[in-house]
Amino acid sequence: MKGANRKLFILAALAVCCLALAPFLGAVIINPLEAFDSGSPENLIFWRLRLPRAIGAFLAGAGLSICGLAFQALFRNPLATPFTLGISSGAALGASVYLRLGAAASFIGLAGNLVSALMGCLLSMILVYAITRARGGFSTAVMLLAGVIINFFFSSLVMYVQYMSNAHDAAQIMRWLMGTLSGIDSSRLWEMAIAVLLGLALFSRMGPELDLLTAGEEIAASRGVDVSRVKLLIFIVASVVVGIIVSVTGPIGFVGMMIPQICRLWLGYGHGPLVPASFFMGGGFLVLCDLLARSVLAPAELPIGILTSMLGAPFFLWTLFRGNRAGELNY
Repeated sequence: MKGANRKLFILAALAVCCLALAPFLGAVIINPLEAFDSGSPENLIFWRLRLPRAIGAFLAGAGLSICGLAFQALFRNPLATPFTLGISSGAALGASVYLRLGAAASFIGLAGNLVSALMGCLLSMILVYAITRARGGFSTAVMLLAGVIINFFFSSLVMYVQYMSNAHDAAQIMRWLMGTLSGIDSSRLWEMAIAVLLGLALFSRMGPELDLLTAGEEIAASRGVDVSRVKLLIFIVASVVVGIIVSVTGPIGFVGMMIPQICRLWLGYGHGPLVPASFFMGGGFLVLCDLLARSVLAPAELPIGILTSMLGAPFFLWTLFRGNRAGELNY
C-alpha cells in the first residue's frame, strides 16, 4: 500500500505541475511577472483565456478518465467507455440540436447547451436501460450491445442535423464535434467541477464494489453487493458526468479508455488507488494534449479531439494485441 501511495503522490504532483505550468506555455510564452501585472495584455490572456482553458482541460480529462474506469469495471471490458455506450453520442445529439436551432436560452440558471446535452444523455440512458430490461434482468453484455446500437443511431442523427443545417451552423457543429477547449466559458467550469468532484467522491467510496464487480457479478452478489442497484447507480452517475463534460468541450474520445488502463499497468487492479490515479493522470494528460493542440499549428489550433484520437487509435490496437491466445482481452 505504501508503494501505491507513493505512486499516487507522484501522479498528483505531476498533474498539479502540468496544470500550474500549462497556462504560461504555448506558441507565445507568458512571463509570470507580466501575467500578474494588471496593466499588461498578458494579464488578460492568462486570466481570461489560458487559465480557464487549462482548468477546463484538467476537469474534462479527469472526469472522462474516472467515468471510463467505472464503465470498464461495470462491464469487465477494457474497451468500454462512455463513447462505446452511446452516452457521449446522446449528449452530442442534444447539443447539436441546440446549436442548429441557434438558441441562447437558459433553464433554471443552467446554460441551454448543458440542458440540451443532458436531455440527449438522459434519452440515451433511457433507451439503453429499456433495451436491457426488455431482454430480462440487467445483463452487462446486453447493456453493452444496446449502448453500441444507440451510439450508431444517435451518431447518424447528429450527421443528419449537420446535413440539414446551413453552412455556418454546420461548420459550428463540426468544429464542436471535434472536441475543443477554445473560448471555454469560465462560468461553465463550476458546472464541470461540481459534477467531476461528485463523481470522484462517489467512485472513490465505491472502490470495494468496483473491485467485486470486476471479479464477477456472482462473486459480488455472494459478498452482499446489490449488483443491480450498484450497476444502475454507476451507469447514471457516469452518464451525467460525461454529459456535462461533453456539453462544454464536445466529444473528446479515447481518454476514458487509455488512462484507466495505463493506471492499471502501474498500480494494479485495486480501485481504491485507481480512482484518484485516473483522476490525476487523466487531468494532466488532457492538459498536455491541449498545450500541444494549441501549439503545434500555431497560430491555428488543432481540435483536441483529433489529437486524442490520433493517440487513442494506436493504443486501441495495442490493447487488442495484448489479448491472450484465446483471443480474449486482458483486463
